[in-house]
Amino acid sequence: MREIRDLDTVELILEAQGVLDAIRGPERVVDAGTLRALQQAGNYAVGFFDEGRMIGASVAFFGAPATRSMHSHITALLPEFRGRGWGRELKEHQRQWALSKGVGNITWTFDPLVARNAHFFLTVLGARVTDYVVNQYGIFGGGDAGDESDRLDVKWKLAEIAAPPAPEDVVETLEIPDNVEDMRETDPAMAHEWRMRVRREMGVLSNRGLVIAGFDPERGYLFTS
Repeated sequence: MREIRDLDTVELILEAQGVLDAIRGPERVVDAGTLRALQQAGNYAVGFFDEGRMIGASVAFFGAPATRSMHSHITALLPEFRGRGWGRELKEHQRQWALSKGVGNITWTFDPLVARNAHFFLTVLGARVTDYVVNQYGIFGGGDAGDESDRLDVKWKLAEIAAPPAPEDVVETLEIPDNVEDMRETDPAMAHEWRMRVRREMGVLSNRGLVIAGFDPERGYLFTS
C-alpha cells in the first residue's frame, strides 16, 4: 500500500532527512531543523510511503505572493523504487496541493546532463525551461560528483500543461549522455567534457534566439524559434 503523508511530526522529519541523505550522499539537501521550520510555516513537506516505509520525500516552499508560485526544492525517491511511475504520482500530489492553495506555477532546477530528469520534467510533466544558469550552486561534492553545477530553471504551469513541440517546429537538437550519473563514477573527465560542451552549445543556441521546447531520449533537447 502506497500513501503520501505530511511530515507533521519530529519523527517523520528525521526519517525524511535520512531518506534525502541516502539519495544525495554527503551533500545534505536540507537539514531536519530547516525542514521542520518549512513545514511549520505551512509549506509543502511530505513523505512517500510504501508498505509503511518512507521511500521518498518532497519539499517545496512558497515564492513571492504576487507570483502565485511555489519552488520545489527536492522531490526524490530512493533509486530502487524509481521507474514505477511513483515519481509522477508524487509530483501530481504536489500539483494538486499547490492548486488547492491558489498556486498557479511550480518552479525548480535540474542538471541539464541528466537525461532521465529531462525526459520526466519536460515530456512527462510538461514543464518548460525558463533559463540556463552556469554553476548555479557552486561545486558540489554530491550529486554533481565535484563538477560545476550548471542548471536549467523550469516552470510548471499547473493549469496549462505544455505539449511536446510539433516535429516541423524543431529547428535544432542538443544531445546529452544517456547516463551521466554512471559516467561520473567511471570517467569523470568525460563527464566534465560533456558539461563544457553542453554549456557552450546552450549559449550558442540561446544567442540565436532559440528556446528549449521539449526533450527526446534519442535526440536530446528540442529547440524551437
